[in-house]
Amino acid sequence: MGKRGRRKQGASRIATEGAPHREPRAARADGLGWLLALVAVVLIAYWPALDGGFLWDDDAHVTRPELRSLAGLWRIWTDVGATQQYYPLLHSAFWLEHQLWGNAVLGYHLVNVVLHAACAWLLLLGLRRLQVRGALFAAAIFALHPVQVESVAWISEQKNTLSLLLYLAALLAYLRFDEERRPRDYLLASALFLFGLLTKTVVATLSGAMLVILWWRRGRLEPRRDVLPLVPWFAVGAAFGLVTAWFERRLLGAEGAAFAFTLAERCVLAGRVVWFYACKLVWPADLSFVYPRWEVSAPAWPAVLYPLTAVAAVGAALVAARRSRTPLAAALFYVGSLFPVLGFVNVYPFVFSFVADHFQYLASLGPIAALAGGAAVLLQRQDGVRRRVGEVMGVALLVVLGALTWQQCHDYTDARTLYERTLARNPGCYLCLNNLASFALAAGDTEAAAARYREALRIKPDSVEALSNLGNLQLQAGAVQQAIDSYESALRLAPNNVVTRTNYGIALYTAGRAAEARAQYEAALRIMPDYQPARRSLELAGASAPR
Repeated sequence: MGKRGRRKQGASRIATEGAPHREPRAARADGLGWLLALVAVVLIAYWPALDGGFLWDDDAHVTRPELRSLAGLWRIWTDVGATQQYYPLLHSAFWLEHQLWGNAVLGYHLVNVVLHAACAWLLLLGLRRLQVRGALFAAAIFALHPVQVESVAWISEQKNTLSLLLYLAALLAYLRFDEERRPRDYLLASALFLFGLLTKTVVATLSGAMLVILWWRRGRLEPRRDVLPLVPWFAVGAAFGLVTAWFERRLLGAEGAAFAFTLAERCVLAGRVVWFYACKLVWPADLSFVYPRWEVSAPAWPAVLYPLTAVAAVGAALVAARRSRTPLAAALFYVGSLFPVLGFVNVYPFVFSFVADHFQYLASLGPIAALAGGAAVLLQRQDGVRRRVGEVMGVALLVVLGALTWQQCHDYTDARTLYERTLARNPGCYLCLNNLASFALAAGDTEAAAARYREALRIKPDSVEALSNLGNLQLQAGAVQQAIDSYESALRLAPNNVVTRTNYGIALYTAGRAAEARAQYEAALRIMPDYQPARRSLELAGASAPR
């Protein structure tokens, strides 16, 4: 046998855990049937959330009035500061949805449900293409797992469902390119990857995930064949990551004392985050919209166990890779997909908590696929009776997960219910106290509102939201100097907060300090040129707003 023949034979031996696969037309038709089934099942599980109202930051995602025209759509793409984050494809989707049904929440929820079911379907197709056993079981677990409720029931998290849809579509296109090496498949995969990045930056992790999948599939990576085509993806993903990091720091406020951690502290935090998410995935109890924020200080011995045991688990998977590459591949996929939220990069939600269920929406695919595949392999080794018992247990697990999802969806029926239930699980949630105060204020109970704000500030004295809202309440009550003091405290913590700065200007104007008030309005407009409250206040103060 010649060298060429020996190389082919060796490659055949290596590719034991995944092989190129092309599904016949009948299988594709069967896949469409499973799509409809997944939509129906997800719709039932998420039924209680379909009437859920707008929540925390939904008003920053559902298109603002000044962006609802065609000119506004153009600004979504060309004006980096026009939206809360530069995700123009996401905000274009919200723009289109607003054209169709305005502020009717049902439409947004139905879109999220269909997107989530479609993600589960693409997961099914991807796992079948990779010849992973238990593909349908994995897709059903992903579709019904209650840890996904936050991503599906919260309108703002359409960025999760839409970006994962594009992520999985890009993955499927790249797998086809890897098998057939047609340039059009590479171009399609790259376009879908770029669209995903324009929806949410976590899609950048797909380039690393593809290397893990290709290694799992063949047992090795060839620089020219496997690595080189993904180099542009790594470069573009890194560029988008830097833009997002800038947004998080400069516009959303992900900087300051709340993020002042040493590298050692960030390593400890990363280890704890990984284990937290893994535990919630395996045992989804006590899920919460906002989890308690852990204290992060100089690493002590118990805290060091988090990263040490995480590294030990990856090491064990590395040793086991001689027999099966699946555990290591699943671990690398999981940790790699979670990397943007492990604590090495500042993200604004860390102000409230270092963990959130929607952060592991994408990352959960790896462990779910590995566990479902392992269960399927184990089931195939059983005799007839035991196999049927195992199948019944699998169905029972799906029923339990669906029931837990149904129950969790009730938290998202409206904002007040969500904050009250979250506060019951996490009494230190100053975000919930702050937001519940607004309901008391709307009911005319200013004393209860003030008490909520002060309780929030007792828990977190540097809460910009509570300080700003307390200032609003004080200004409304005529305590102008107290309001000025509250606004100044808030602005020392978040100088780029245009809402606080504008309200500060209003307080100064009310106190007869018109020149100082105009300076604050102008500063707010420099930060966000289209912020209409600042523009109107400046005009009322007798100055022309900058164009």
